[in-house]
Amino acid sequence: MARFGRVLSAMVTPFDADGRLDLDVAQQLARHLQHHGNDGLVIAGTTGEAPVLSDDERLSLFAAVIEAVSVPVIAGTGTNDTAHSVHLTREAHALGAAGVLAVCPYYNRPSQAGIEAHIRAMAAASPAPVMIYDIPVRTGRKIATAVLMRLANEVANVVALKDAAGNPGETAALISAAPDGFEVYSGDDVMTLPLLACGIVGTVGVATHWTGPDHQEMFDLWEKGDVVGARLVNSRMLESFAFETGDDAPNPIPTKAMMRHLGVAVGQARLPMGDAPAFIDDRAPQVWSNLQRWRDAYPQRPDR
Repeated sequence: MARFGRVLSAMVTPFDADGRLDLDVAQQLARHLQHHGNDGLVIAGTTGEAPVLSDDERLSLFAAVIEAVSVPVIAGTGTNDTAHSVHLTREAHALGAAGVLAVCPYYNRPSQAGIEAHIRAMAAASPAPVMIYDIPVRTGRKIATAVLMRLANEVANVVALKDAAGNPGETAALISAAPDGFEVYSGDDVMTLPLLACGIVGTVGVATHWTGPDHQEMFDLWEKGDVVGARLVNSRMLESFAFETGDDAPNPIPTKAMMRHLGVAVGQARLPMGDAPAFIDDRAPQVWSNLQRWRDAYPQRPDR
């Protein structure tokens, strides 16, 4: 079993009608996700709108979600300021986080040496396990495989990678050379099935807010060697993957719309993301209904 489980959601952060952090709904959502196929949660990441949370909000969110669930909670403590990231990492560990998410420093566009030093400083701040987050489309920098390998081999508490780099060949090379115990997770829903062939252990997803059971089924089928069955389940989720983000409504706007449709009052996204366009709220029930139809039509392979 993977350290943090196979299926984790990068959880949205709930806000009330006035845009204030809603900790009661955060706990409700966390429990909902635990009960609907999630083995763990990542909070205050990209999907959790970390850049628009104050430190007080972020730390209170960590504490509330950790209290609410029994699954591992990974706290997003990475920023583009190393000293700030070190501070948040220490605080998250003190609150009982199962691990921390260390995103590649964004906007600054540091060198590979700077990226490596930043992550080493975060890892040295506490004994908490560190999951590196490589998402060059948002950060402007790809973390070099050589840097990832050094961190995995030389820093004891660097234990995982959330891979949203979109290069399966490079992911395969990293996994084949990584030390025992270093685990790679998909960080891009549409790439999860392809990355299973490379050796990932799980996913930190977005559509997993409502496709947790489907992801668990896909992983089960893959592990049994039923590649065709896994592909069919992945096909069932493709519409959800297409819905979760887009130029007119970037992640997490659609995910919040879906959770509102499912009865969890997560509110809207804060600016600069802003409120969901009307077409997103209209589309969410259709995506959910279509997923349900797929589940009913293909609950399992007929030859099993």
